[in-house]
Amino acid sequence: MLADFSSKLYEKLSELNSGVETLELYEFRYALENLQPGNMDWESVDMPSKSHIRKKITDSRFYEEIALKPAENHKIILDKNILNLNRSLFSGIVKGKYPLGWVDKYFYFDVRGFLFLPRTVYFTGDVLKHLGGKPYLEFERGQDRFADYHGIGFKDFREANREIDQSLVRIIDKLTQNKGFPIVIAIAGPTAAGKTEFSEYLFEFFRNRDITISSVEMDNFFYDRDYREEIGSGSMSSEAIHYNLFRQCLMDLKDGKASEIPRYDFVNGLSSHDSKSKLKKGASTIKVMPSDVIYIEGNFPFLFDEIIPLVDIKVFYLTDDPIRLKRKWKRDIDFRKKYDSNYLCNRYFRTQFLKAESCYIAQLEICDVAVDTTQARIYISKSVSG
Repeated sequence: MLADFSSKLYEKLSELNSGVETLELYEFRYALENLQPGNMDWESVDMPSKSHIRKKITDSRFYEEIALKPAENHKIILDKNILNLNRSLFSGIVKGKYPLGWVDKYFYFDVRGFLFLPRTVYFTGDVLKHLGGKPYLEFERGQDRFADYHGIGFKDFREANREIDQSLVRIIDKLTQNKGFPIVIAIAGPTAAGKTEFSEYLFEFFRNRDITISSVEMDNFFYDRDYREEIGSGSMSSEAIHYNLFRQCLMDLKDGKASEIPRYDFVNGLSSHDSKSKLKKGASTIKVMPSDVIYIEGNFPFLFDEIIPLVDIKVFYLTDDPIRLKRKWKRDIDFRKKYDSNYLCNRYFRTQFLKAESCYIAQLEICDVAVDTTQARIYISKSVSG
């Protein structure tokens, strides 16, 4: 029975995601064993109605209930809500209760995590209205070739987005000429969206024109990861960062003064400063010098009302969730060895919807320029275009 079920599921998922076809059937079965419904068989799995599932995945309470570090035998496991949803989808796909077109509309399948995750809608009606309703520029979709990749490297990603990034640099240059120096440019967007790759192009462009640039990586202002989780701040609020130090940094740089900012250890999730924003014993800061261009990179550099007036050019840089998750497997698991793999899945599943609702969409609604590298489009807000 299990062999028959897995064979049918393998066939169906191969239609949804060509990356599944890169697995041999026995490899697919190894992965499926991790989601086997315990003492039950697949025939016993509950399959809610499509409307019930749609309602669940658009309700923030569903995501808030997902535990980041549920444990069994001293090992982190997948959250039960994620497991139950995926078991339902697997069973419903095999039995024909959930048509593949419907599944693909609301979910994407991550081969390496071997689970479905809900698709996040970033370009809402209000966002598109702010951005003039249609793209300013469109390009060939370079990320389409990543369909069969299980992990996307830095070089591959940079090359896929090269034309988009070069065009974005020219747009920023034009806006900069209109505003003059010193100028604060902030690029917001989800983790692993490609902000760092784009920064390389922008920095090279300015330096070739003898324009000085100082970079402020907003992640350096995070509190310790454990402290953020303890207070329930997540990572997208003023309570998650040394907010006063961040605001003072921007004010100092705009006034032509150097600024000492915190240093964050991305592997261990530790800040150089304590919960009261005081420098820890033995820790060191990062010194940022004043310059013509003050460049801020982060998830939410223009989310807060007090910060918005300090930012002269607001860019939102987006890559769709399925591509970013592949990048995080490569970057955070393979290279940084930053997370346990189940913790990564729990965290990513939980946070994408919540971050979009509380942080990303709000910034898209006020940005000057928005980039969607997956769809290969650049948008410009109506206020900028004229």
